[in-house]
Amino acid sequence: MLTITTSPTKTAVSLDSNHLFLSQGNQSYGLFSTRKVLSADLHNVSGPRSIVSALRNSDKKAKNLSKKLKTVTLRSNHVPLKDNSELPRESPVQDDSSFDINSESTSNRNENTSVVSPNRSSVLQACVVTSGLLLALGAVVRQVSHVAFMEGAHIIDPTEISFSFELWHIEWIIGLVILISSCRYILLKTWPDFSESSEAANQQVLSSLQPLDYIIVAFLPGISEELLFRGALLPIFGLDWRSALAVGAIFGCLHLGNGRRYSFAIWATFVGFAYGMATVYSSSIVVAMASHSLNNLVGGILWCYETILLTKQK
Repeated sequence: MLTITTSPTKTAVSLDSNHLFLSQGNQSYGLFSTRKVLSADLHNVSGPRSIVSALRNSDKKAKNLSKKLKTVTLRSNHVPLKDNSELPRESPVQDDSSFDINSESTSNRNENTSVVSPNRSSVLQACVVTSGLLLALGAVVRQVSHVAFMEGAHIIDPTEISFSFELWHIEWIIGLVILISSCRYILLKTWPDFSESSEAANQQVLSSLQPLDYIIVAFLPGISEELLFRGALLPIFGLDWRSALAVGAIFGCLHLGNGRRYSFAIWATFVGFAYGMATVYSSSIVVAMASHSLNNLVGGILWCYETILLTKQK
């Protein structure tokens, strides 16, 4: 065992047959192999000067090795481990700003892929206001048409479509409810585009309603729309199947938008044509009003029932 201390450089060297330990001041450079660090510097010493020179060379080599060890350590910290199971799992720290951005982008995607459902009060308010406007418009058009007919205009008097009701009208009402409800059910099962359009419309209107609200959103539009289209516009076009089809096409086009596609407009055209023909043959607007309202109610109840079943299955 050999120990050498040099005061000017404050370098201490401890040497045995196989290892060398270097220290300078308060810094220690660790344990190194004498063969790699000193090479022949300390093995071929012949005097004090040679020893000092060897010590200086060993000091430089020790510093170089220390730098290399630090570099290798820093690089090793950036190398990913193949097996992450040995590392402790830390809970990720979530940045508030990134969370806001992600949540905002998610909400935007949801708004683009689905129809936003308004609350109950908004749906009922819109239904009442819209139905009131349609009733007022239908009454005005009907009255203006009647005055024009009395003044000699070549149109049919709208009063020929009366508000009378007879027992045999019930047969028309039941027949229309069965026909339209059955056709709707078949189309929902066989026509995907119509099914999606119908689902979008029902989700927008019916999803936030309570059971008794279904009566309001079923009967108010049924009564107001039939007064305008079959009670006021149909006599202007004429009381035949062509007029019923023309008014039904207008009725269908007005059912586009808010998630409802052309398939839904085609369906509404067919429904409007059926109500028009019932009005022509019965000469009563009540038949169309009752049929339209009951079909709305049946469709809403079936949608609610299927939605509840799907919820229970999930």
